[in-house]
Amino acid sequence: MNTSTVIDIDQSQATFAKVDVDDPATFKHCFAEVNGIRLHYVDEGQGPLVILLHGFPYLWYMWRNQIKVLADAGFRVVVPDQRGFGQSDQPDSIDNYDISQSVGDVVGLMAALGEISAVIVGHDLGAWVAQTAAMLRPDLFHGLVMLNTPVPPRGKVKPTVGLKKMAKGRVFHHLYFQQVDKPDREFALDPRKTLRSIYYSVSGSAVGNERWRLFIEAGEPILNSFTEPKEFPSWLSAQAIDYYVDEYTRTGFTGAINHYRCRDRNWEITSFLDGAVVRQPSMFIGGAADPSIEPIEIRSVYDGLDTYLPGLQKKVLLAGVGHAAAEESAEKVSELLLEFLKQFKD
Repeated sequence: MNTSTVIDIDQSQATFAKVDVDDPATFKHCFAEVNGIRLHYVDEGQGPLVILLHGFPYLWYMWRNQIKVLADAGFRVVVPDQRGFGQSDQPDSIDNYDISQSVGDVVGLMAALGEISAVIVGHDLGAWVAQTAAMLRPDLFHGLVMLNTPVPPRGKVKPTVGLKKMAKGRVFHHLYFQQVDKPDREFALDPRKTLRSIYYSVSGSAVGNERWRLFIEAGEPILNSFTEPKEFPSWLSAQAIDYYVDEYTRTGFTGAINHYRCRDRNWEITSFLDGAVVRQPSMFIGGAADPSIEPIEIRSVYDGLDTYLPGLQKKVLLAGVGHAAAEESAEKVSELLLEFLKQFKD
């Protein structure tokens, strides 16, 4: 079955109402003690549960355009700051950021909410957590959606070994993040410049040399691979950037980056998932202009998603959209999510 589609968002007929959702106070904010930490989350709507997991360097806030739309359509939408991010706790030990802890947070949050079934949606880092959760607990997670990051199967070698081979003497950002403290300090030196540069360079708005350079040379600072725009595109408002900057200025980047420092650990503790697949209904939404899927090794994962996700119902690449599809093409992502979620309504 050929489920792959490239969608030109300029031809989209989506008609969602424009709602000012950039103010975080618009949403219902909650906290729960789960899995040994205090987890912050937004909780909106009533109905079948949908859990939205953000990526890096984002927060629950990246889903602000989808939350109200899904809630208005009859779903309970729960959107946490993952551990190490935003208003959720930041455990000290790097081992506290492995995939078992992240999945445990979601499972614990569901228990705290009194829910026994959910569709789980993950972007970037959140896609890794969502896919693993769907594999480990198919009794809880009845559907899976991944945004922008096609998560590969476990593989036969440690991730850092495979990434070094892919980088061919250069440095991939997952490898750069294995350094303790250095990238944290570089990002935190000027959070506004860091976030504006990353959000822009990974997006479909960046062209030519402004686009994110996935591989840097040995010894080169990672921020060299991003470009700060003079003016930010309209899909991310000044108010939205301010919220991101304020949060990361307050928390720093260490907790967030610690998730990447567990790449090899995750591989080591999930040997029992070798060969596992997600059989639940699933969907992938990506950006055709996303620099992160350009390497042939990553593109091959996207091309082979049907193999890793035998329940895959659709995979789409949105034309002109980069790595933050939920923000760059908010209405189209909402439309695709609603199309997928309607099968869980009854």
